[in-house]
Amino acid sequence: MERNTELITIQSIQEFPAIGYISNIPRHKKLRLVFKDSVQHLREDFGTDLQKKLPSFQIAIHSVEQEINICKLITDEEITANQIFFTRCAKEYRELGTQLIDLLVTTKKIELNKDFPFLTFNRIKGKRTQSGKVEQWNYYFHGYHCRFQNTKTKQEIEVPFMFGMEFGDLDPYFFSLYIKSTSQYQPLPTEIYEDFADGCRILEVMLKLDLLEKINSNIENHSGIVVKEREKIPIKVFNPETDFERPKSTITRIRQFLKF
Repeated sequence: MERNTELITIQSIQEFPAIGYISNIPRHKKLRLVFKDSVQHLREDFGTDLQKKLPSFQIAIHSVEQEINICKLITDEEITANQIFFTRCAKEYRELGTQLIDLLVTTKKIELNKDFPFLTFNRIKGKRTQSGKVEQWNYYFHGYHCRFQNTKTKQEIEVPFMFGMEFGDLDPYFFSLYIKSTSQYQPLPTEIYEDFADGCRILEVMLKLDLLEKINSNIENHSGIVVKEREKIPIKVFNPETDFERPKSTITRIRQFLKF
């Protein structure tokens, strides 16, 4: 759903909108403040002050245009009221991610390093097999994730592979896209307008509600967030001195390649 935009053109200090007015805008509205040359020098300070006073708002100070865009993010109250829904989404994200990795590995006959799946999948990136299709799902490896999209429903999910065999880590942006692209969740009980910023707030509040928890990844000093009510899976920390895989023979590599 798109927001309605209210345009406010500012030519003098007297025309700056009051913080009380801004704080009471509904979530379906976005304010676009356009600063004329006479007050352009005050734009950044005004925006920075709003960021401090309105932490639950997205205050976007444009780096080129003479404007500030303001929108209210999903509230603590909305998230708390829909905590059962978001818990369900987190659980099903994890379940689907696990199923899709299993489908990919089984279909493509991939010999998966179950302690460190990233070692297996990193070898795929940059090759012809980096993307493809398994059953009704297109897949694409990139970064720390494998993106899957259903060719019929258009549901999409980014499955992380930096947490051993734990595939439920929730990135705020990817979690929002998953929720919005899942037909059985529609209509949403509360709107997600800003995929990343609203996603961050959902994860933040759900952590405070003790429904999500932080987990360590395979890489030292890197962590993730996953639903708390789950079967716990041990995650090993990668040691480059002992955990690098030995290069396989040319014949073995050719056989693995032909499996695709």
